Amino acid sequence: MIEERKGELYIFSGALTWSLFPIITVLSYKAVPSFISLAVSTFFASVVFFAIVLYKNKLHELKNIILWKYVLGIVLFIGVLYYVFNFYGLTKTTPGNASIIGLFEVYTSYILFHVIRKEPFSFESKIGSALMILGAIIVLAPNFSKVNSGDLFILMATFVAPFGNLLQQKAKKISSTETILFLRSIIAAPIILLIAYTFRQNLEILQVKDSLIFLLINGIFILGLSKIFWLEGISRISVTKSNALSSIAPLLTLFFAWLIFKQVPTWWQVTAFVPFFLGTLLLTDNLKLKYQNIK
Repeated sequence: MIEERKGELYIFSGALTWSLFPIITVLSYKAVPSFISLAVSTFFASVVFFAIVLYKNKLHELKNIILWKYVLGIVLFIGVLYYVFNFYGLTKTTPGNASIIGLFEVYTSYILFHVIRKEPFSFESKIGSALMILGAIIVLAPNFSKVNSGDLFILMATFVAPFGNLLQQKAKKISSTETILFLRSIIAAPIILLIAYTFRQNLEILQVKDSLIFLLINGIFILGLSKIFWLEGISRISVTKSNALSSIAPLLTLFFAWLIFKQVPTWWQVTAFVPFFLGTLLLTDNLKLKYQNIK
């Protein structure tokens, strides 16, 4: 139970950090294109992870051939496909649409981990997951517009993410978090840069300099620290539960947008606190819906 509580704390901490991602990314877009922002941020993240690997003396883990097998799959599904689909989708759709469709990852994760792989998932967790999704929809639905091609790319991202998370769970059993994330980032960065060039997005030093502070924040904290929290979390609790707990991120994003951009929350957004609160209690086993009779 102690490890499970640690996992929940890691996921909540990751959601708090990740909730800043849309804000920092939008700020970085003022000077650099989307894929260039992703490539440079990913590279900065790899530098941070490499420093941690050196500090913890984990370089010997790079010799593990099985780890490389897992990492190549992780790079494909998470480092490249997941982020490319999301970043490209966001150029064709609104953040509100993307956030709502992104919640479908809770369902795709449930299918992979609990229907296909038969991992246990309690009744309370199922209800809690549904409440978290409901809360996020309440927050974002008023801004939802028509479906377009960008929405389809966001949807595609929700299908590839569970496979990457499955491989990350397996890799975590034989390697440290920082080593996995270092390899994922250092391999993904040049691939993303190549993709950027195919979309005629060029890396220009002056543009990077103009958005350097935002790229560093994205690399060190959002693609760095939050991913450490995520891997540590899913190594202790299920991916489906982790995704559900992370559904609080949109509400946190609105809170930070209120502080930074002075965007006042709506009544819809305030109302979302109710399902978020109940969903969190159910997912963390602080509220039970079924009781056994004591004889």
